[in-house]
Amino acid sequence: MEEEIRGYLQPGEHLFWWGRPQQGLLITSRDIFMVPFSFVWAGFALSIFLSGLHGPVPPFPFLLVGGLFSVLGLYIAVGRFIVDAWLRRNTTYGLTDRRVLIARTGPWGNFTALQLDRLPSISLRERSNGRGTIRFGDPAYSGWPMRSNSFGSWMPSLDPTPQFLGIEDVRRVFNEIQGRSRPAGA
Repeated sequence: MEEEIRGYLQPGEHLFWWGRPQQGLLITSRDIFMVPFSFVWAGFALSIFLSGLHGPVPPFPFLLVGGLFSVLGLYIAVGRFIVDAWLRRNTTYGLTDRRVLIARTGPWGNFTALQLDRLPSISLRERSNGRGTIRFGDPAYSGWPMRSNSFGSWMPSLDPTPQFLGIEDVRRVFNEIQGRSRPAGA
């Protein structure tokens, strides 16, 4: 795990901390809306699908639309949790003497580096078990998942706002970032 992030270090840069996001199922505050919505959506899709099977009208349009809506409903209800867990499994975080590093491998692989002396506002969300999330910047979504133009409102791992998602000992990492993020001469 540490070697994955070391490949992104610049000459002379020192890695002070590295970690991974919480693994497995991750329920967030956005799921307060998304989980009930997925059940309503699935019920609607199932009723359209069944209308196509047992209705007096030609079944093809109802089966096609109902089938597409059912697949989307299944993704919203279950699939997004599976994809999100897979993405987090392929994500590594790092904190160096110069930068915050976020590396994800795989089909949606990317690398984000934030200079410590130019960090946007950072926020901490800590749970009672010491795990939590550090966000680098303001949320890219408004809290209403359907209004966002990114999958970040559906899956925390694809949120466009850089973050250390569900890391262990989050307060210690947050304090380390705070201590290192002061511009030179400040």
